[in-house]
Amino acid sequence: MVNLGRFNKLKVVRQLPRGVQLDGGRVGEILLPKQYVSSPLEAGEEINVFIYRDSEDRFIATTQTPKAQVGEFAYLNVTDVTKIGAFVDWGLPKDLLVPFAEQHGKLTKGRQALVRVYVDDSNRLAASAKIDSFLYDTDDNQHFKVGEQVDLMIAGATDLGVKVIVNNAYWGLIYHSDVFEKLHRGDRREGYIKRIRPDNKLEISLQAPGFNKALHLSEKILHKLESGDGFLALNDKSRPEDIKAAFKCSKSAFKQAIGHLYKERKIRIEKNGIYLSE
Repeated sequence: MVNLGRFNKLKVVRQLPRGVQLDGGRVGEILLPKQYVSSPLEAGEEINVFIYRDSEDRFIATTQTPKAQVGEFAYLNVTDVTKIGAFVDWGLPKDLLVPFAEQHGKLTKGRQALVRVYVDDSNRLAASAKIDSFLYDTDDNQHFKVGEQVDLMIAGATDLGVKVIVNNAYWGLIYHSDVFEKLHRGDRREGYIKRIRPDNKLEISLQAPGFNKALHLSEKILHKLESGDGFLALNDKSRPEDIKAAFKCSKSAFKQAIGHLYKERKIRIEKNGIYLSE
């Protein structure tokens, strides 16, 4: 069965001058327009395509990747506001409708909106700006473990830190003290569960926990040394802001990483910085 608003592997039925007809099962044949066909395709061959509806409401295929699929969130530019709602650019030729009923306040043309892509009751693709209705504030069912790697989307800043969407299903928070680089709304990152609070709310870190974090940072420091004539003007006495600017990490994480490299005899630590061992 074809999944509307998602990537699907479909079999080629035949090639036509206007493109390739794909087997859409119950929905019938689906056209992949010729501009998305980079090489000849044989009947029976499978191709991975994204399925949406064209301006005439027909199923159509593309090899383009949208900015969000069904069930995913994204910050999208509002391209128009009409009598039926607002339209947002999600990276495909046909813009996506955000109905008025799915808006907290009226969206403004030329600005961005955080939305979630969904399939409406009439089996059409749309977007909703009422994102709280799709997200859980807490992990009451204990889906996560401390240290687990998760997918993140940066949602915005708060007084405490940066709000993130975790695995397209939960709210999470990165405290200001754990932010060592510039984050932008809509950025997609990998992160880690730092803590599950007593109320089951999620605290997130962009850094790998424990020893894995030190190993990862050690590799970055070693690469920097190798590409910089074997010297780096930082050591365990350097200012936290200088370390943060160079490696987007805390001073304690940096000290742990260079301590690991020192024990491995890969570096020397001197008063003016660190050197690659000869």
